[in-house]
Amino acid sequence: MNKKTLLPLAFAGLAGLAEAGVVMKPVEYEIDGEPFEGLLVYDDKVTTPRPGLMMVPSWLGINENTAKKAARAASDKYVIFVADMYGKATRPTGPDEAKEVTAALRADRPLMRKRAQAAVDALQKQQGEVALDTDRIGAIGFCFGGGTVLELARSGAPLKGFVSFHGNLDTPNPDDAKNIKAPVLVLHGADDPAVPQAQVDGFVAEMKAAKADWQLVSYGGAVHSFTSPVANVPGRNEYHPVVAARAFKAMDDLFAEVFAQ
Repeated sequence: MNKKTLLPLAFAGLAGLAEAGVVMKPVEYEIDGEPFEGLLVYDDKVTTPRPGLMMVPSWLGINENTAKKAARAASDKYVIFVADMYGKATRPTGPDEAKEVTAALRADRPLMRKRAQAAVDALQKQQGEVALDTDRIGAIGFCFGGGTVLELARSGAPLKGFVSFHGNLDTPNPDDAKNIKAPVLVLHGADDPAVPQAQVDGFVAEMKAAKADWQLVSYGGAVHSFTSPVANVPGRNEYHPVVAARAFKAMDDLFAEVFAQ
C-alpha cells in the first residue's frame, strides 16, 4: 500500500484553484490512537460562517481528483472536510489496493460508521480555524463514499442531510434505517452496472419501511462514477458532465432547504 503523505497528492496540479481562493489544508486527527489525515477545502474569500459538509471520497481515497471534486462541491457555499477512511499510512494507488481496503470496511459496517463519524467530528473542530457554522452540517459521498454516507445516516447521526452520488445502496442491517434523522438524497445512474436494479429496489423498500425522508433520482444514460472527469470505461465507469451538473445542483437544492430550517 502506498505510504505517500496527503500533501503532494492533494495539491499537485491545483495552482489554478489556489489562485481562485480555494484553500486545501491537510488536517490530522486520531481514531482509537491511530493517525488519520483528512483534507479541509474552502474558499477563503468568504468570511461569513458557512455550512459544513463531510465528504467521503471514492474507494481510491484522497487524491488529486478527490481534491478537485471537493473544490467543485464547496464553491463559495460550504466548508468541506474530506474524510480519510483508511488511515494516514494507507493511500491506494489503484483498484486492486482500493478493493482490499474497502472490502474490509464493507464487511465491518460499525467500523465504517465510526470512521465517518470521526471525520464529522474533525470537521466540527475546525470552527475557529475557518468560518464554519457547526449548526449546519451535512454529509456527501461518491461511489464507495456514497454507500458510507448512507451507513452514517442509518447510524442515526444528527446531521442535516445526506447525499450519495453513484453510491452502493445495500446494507446488512436495513432495519437500521429507522434511525435516520434527516433527509436522504440518492443520485443514481440508471444504467449503473455496479448498483443493479435489485439493490435499488431493496433500498426503496428499506426507506419506505422506515418511513424515512428520502429521494432517489435516477439519471437516464448515466453509469457509475458519472461525476468523475477521469472515469473513462464506457458502459461502466464514465463521466457524464450534464448529469454531473444536474446532480450537484440537486445536492445544493437539498442543502439550501435543510440549512434554512
